[in-house]
Amino acid sequence: MEVGSPQVNSDLEFFTVQVKETILSINAQQNLKRKALKAVLKYRTDIEGYISKYPEFLVSFQPLPVQEAIPEIVKEMLLAAKKASVGPMAAVAGAIAEYVGKELIPFSSEIIIGNGGDIFIISKKRRNIKIYAGNSSLTGKIALQIEPEDTPLGICTSSGTFGHSFSFGKADAVIVIAKSTSLADASATAIGNLVKSVEHIPRAIEFAQGIKGLRGIVIIKDYEMKTWGEVKIISIQ
Repeated sequence: MEVGSPQVNSDLEFFTVQVKETILSINAQQNLKRKALKAVLKYRTDIEGYISKYPEFLVSFQPLPVQEAIPEIVKEMLLAAKKASVGPMAAVAGAIAEYVGKELIPFSSEIIIGNGGDIFIISKKRRNIKIYAGNSSLTGKIALQIEPEDTPLGICTSSGTFGHSFSFGKADAVIVIAKSTSLADASATAIGNLVKSVEHIPRAIEFAQGIKGLRGIVIIKDYEMKTWGEVKIISIQ
């Protein structure tokens, strides 16, 4: 698997689900495409319905207040954005991956869902997740090693040099690991915004340390890689 593009695992069934901008790559113990599609439609409806009432939810780069009686996924995005000091849509891909994943757990005890650069994983075995960092010399040479007892887990990536997600920074890859995939997604964006050069990495790590709930981070910029927290990197050359 790659961070941002989970590949077929020989021990799991692989399938994809697409609804508008949402494209999920899913590995599970059986083909759950219909159930996954139903879940995507459900959670997209929740988010789109909230945006129709509060349009700023879609465009804000700043945290927004949590309203009363709102869909659970919307609340999770708002809370994650508040912790990371970003707009709530910075958490959308991770939130959808996690909430769809949780809907599928009753039918498969192992689930790996990729939504762009964001992954929700629950596994019974060790998984190595290849790191893609654009033009960095480290791309394809290293991987995150994820132990089954640490899952379910969110692993999310932000980049200022590749991909479609918006970033104010220039990091080749900022990878965040957290129990909450929504928080990992929002935090990856926030941390990535701070990395405009190698010299900015220490400041970005210090900022990450202040976000409650993060397990670990990896920052890659050009030739430089720094990690913090519970991160195991292995060579796959």
